[in-house]
Amino acid sequence: MTVLPITILDELRATVQGRTWFPGDSEFDEVHRPWNRAVGQNVLAVVEAADVTDVVTLVNWARERSLPIATQPTGHGATGRADDTILLRTTRLDRIDVTPAQRTATIGAGVKSGELQRAAAEHGLTGLPGSSPVVTVAGVALGGGLSWFGRSFGWVGDSIRAFDVVDADGRARRVSATDDPDLFWALRGGGSELAIVTGLEVGLQAAPDVFGGRVLWSGDHARQVAEVFRTMTHTVPEGLTLWLELLHFPGSEPMVAIDSTYLGGGEEARELMRPLETLPTPLSDTRAQMSVAELGAITAEPTDPGVGSSRAELLTSLDDDTLDTLLDSPIDPLLSVQVRHLGGALAQPTDNPHGALDEPYSVYMFGLPVTEAAAESIEQKQADLARALPASGRKPVTFLNPHEGLADALPEESLTRLRRLKEERDPGRVFRGNFSIAD
Repeated sequence: MTVLPITILDELRATVQGRTWFPGDSEFDEVHRPWNRAVGQNVLAVVEAADVTDVVTLVNWARERSLPIATQPTGHGATGRADDTILLRTTRLDRIDVTPAQRTATIGAGVKSGELQRAAAEHGLTGLPGSSPVVTVAGVALGGGLSWFGRSFGWVGDSIRAFDVVDADGRARRVSATDDPDLFWALRGGGSELAIVTGLEVGLQAAPDVFGGRVLWSGDHARQVAEVFRTMTHTVPEGLTLWLELLHFPGSEPMVAIDSTYLGGGEEARELMRPLETLPTPLSDTRAQMSVAELGAITAEPTDPGVGSSRAELLTSLDDDTLDTLLDSPIDPLLSVQVRHLGGALAQPTDNPHGALDEPYSVYMFGLPVTEAAAESIEQKQADLARALPASGRKPVTFLNPHEGLADALPEESLTRLRRLKEERDPGRVFRGNFSIAD
């Protein structure tokens, strides 16, 4: 690990207006860590920018000293590539301005999904939220982003109408489809290695009625539930999204759930999901009319940092053999296996690095690597399942884990275009993202 001289660190502290932390500071061990505590990152310093001017100042200072910057608003998606960088937190860039008449929101790069949802809900509008309310909108959009409403409206990145960025030359500027279309294309799914995003203009959607929740059964009924899930996904409209959840929490028996959201009223949603009534009596059913600000409660994902080990695949089918692979043996040592129904608008042609998402389903496998032995066991289970499933060989950028790269997510023509842009826009390698464009 590189250690900067005290004189350089003192210079950095005097240069920026925001807070700074260096190795040896009392809070450094906490503030430099990513969301996933299983990922290590030995950074040179941490800077929490006070404003956009601070970001400009930091970029110019770091470039002149050949010091790379890794930007992490919250640290979700960190892969361990931030070693020997200045770690930039954009947490304080947190403004939210909703313009209901235009169905847009202008937000800072530090705004979390749940925060945008609360602001939009006041006007009967919604962004494109995923399962977690504590990830930033900017972070999700830079990876393309899947959401509860992707079947209706496509990728999260495609909802972004403009980015406010600081480029490698230290210039603060706005990027849109008409103003620098190449960079605009890249930022809607190609990661964070081409510029530092400081703000976004987000397109919102009307959501006067939303119905959603979780229906939970004993794991003894997993096959029945999975078959009903599969049947429903063949016929439901784009406004209804269904996720199948295989769950095995420590100290409890296996369970199975169907999570859902519907852009519409409860009566119509229940009619569309009437096949669930043929199943055994559930342990619980939380489905109800809800605000779009409450969507994060459906899966009840942790809102505090912790350790985690994940692997995702995109599936070409959900046939009987696939269900056999998922259901014929316990998911242990995994905590959860989630199958998402995709399709709809996600499968339509689009001008972003991912392109159309042809695969109709995704699977996301998650475990808690609390020990080295547990980590090895979890990764082996994930690998065994992945080999046996009808995986297409690609996956969304936001689902990549630290062992993977952009080549596992993006088409070769997109990688070629991104590499060209990296050479043009950041030849000095000022910016370092979670995943390298150059690899």
